[in-house]
Amino acid sequence: MSKAFTKENEDAQDDELALPTLPAGGKNYITPAGYMALRSELLDLMDGERPKVVEAVHWAARNGDRSENGDYIYGKKRLREIDRRIRFLTQRLEIAVIAEPSLHFGNDQVFFGATVTYVDGSEQERTVTILGVDEAQSARAEVSWVSPIARSLLKSRVGDTVRLVMPDRVVDIEVLAVSYPQAPKAPA
Repeated sequence: MSKAFTKENEDAQDDELALPTLPAGGKNYITPAGYMALRSELLDLMDGERPKVVEAVHWAARNGDRSENGDYIYGKKRLREIDRRIRFLTQRLEIAVIAEPSLHFGNDQVFFGATVTYVDGSEQERTVTILGVDEAQSARAEVSWVSPIARSLLKSRVGDTVRLVMPDRVVDIEVLAVSYPQAPKAPA
């Protein structure tokens, strides 16, 4: 039978959000800013968006036949998406280990939170910031601390040459610069 004719299970596991992978027994490192962003999203979903959708579903349910009520059907689907995201964020925040990158300000060794400039074998200079799995965005040149490039760079120092193992080749990269954000100054 075609999947098109099967009943959709509301609690289907196949469309459940998969947690980004962490090393076995590893920690879920995250910066304070990343933690606050996830927490803010969670609170916004729970206190803002979810109550509005629940209200819309309740209104749509009073309008009669639910099987042909687009507002009801869409609202229930959106409610499931919100609840999935809430569960995901709750799980990730529970296991988060907040690491403050500014503690390493002025250090030339690569640790979590570092912004690293390196040159690869093709003499192309690149800069990446090593962040948590849940906060890194490749469009902003941020990489997860469990990514191959970050794992190669961690604990290296300015001037070190490290090997980046990729599926099709091995590349030597040289660390040119390491920087960390400066700790915010306390008000006087």
